[in-house]
Amino acid sequence: MPAFGYKSHITIDRWFRLIRRFIVTNAARHDGAQLPGLLNRYAFDRRVWADSSYRSKANEAAITAAGRRSMVHFRKPKGRPMPGPHQRANRARSAVRLAVEHVVAEQKARIRLFIRTTGLARATVKIGLANLSSISVA
Repeated sequence: MPAFGYKSHITIDRWFRLIRRFIVTNAARHDGAQLPGLLNRYAFDRRVWADSSYRSKANEAAITAAGRRSMVHFRKPKGRPMPGPHQRANRARSAVRLAVEHVVAEQKARIRLFIRTTGLARATVKIGLANLSSISVA
């Protein structure tokens, strides 16, 4: 299955807006499989914030094994409405994740990050340099 593009999975310090760790994959790779490689055992905050694509039994077990608390978004059940407690939890978690999304949006807007390389190694270098330079002043 051909896939075009690359994804940057990041661990970010939301207070200082620094990208601490990143993994670059091709666009066909599943997001959730990258979570164990992103867990930082030296991080001050014990909570792990992520969107619903990172929610799985394996990832929840990896978060618990790392001594962390999962703040991963809940998925909507198929064919049913989202339960009220999960809806409220996701709303509260989105407010925290907004800080991360701002850093990614800055990379696209201010740095004008657009990858036009062939090969994962070159894309990793280009995205890595963008991650190093994406310290915001906001």
